Amino acid sequence: MISEKDAQRVVDEFLQKSRALGEPELAIDWAEVKVKEGILIAPYNSSVFLRSRDSREQLLDCWPILVDLSTGQVRFGELSERSFWKDA
Repeated sequence: MISEKDAQRVVDEFLQKSRALGEPELAIDWAEVKVKEGILIAPYNSSVFLRSRDSREQLLDCWPILVDLSTGQVRFGELSERSFWKDA
């Protein structure tokens, strides 16, 4: 079992490692991070969007990062799970 604080560190590291060369700077939307059924749900987007909240700067297809707090496993959410993480 990992703490929410440890899970936040895992999420941040996962996002930075997953970033492709040439992609914009990405960041976790910490104000929107939630826990549901033992899963930490961490939305992210471009740093520019998160600073401005200007929808013209928002990146699409940024499925949230999910961390299972019981195992510490981290992965991107899948579109088929949208109802789980959208309503969190």
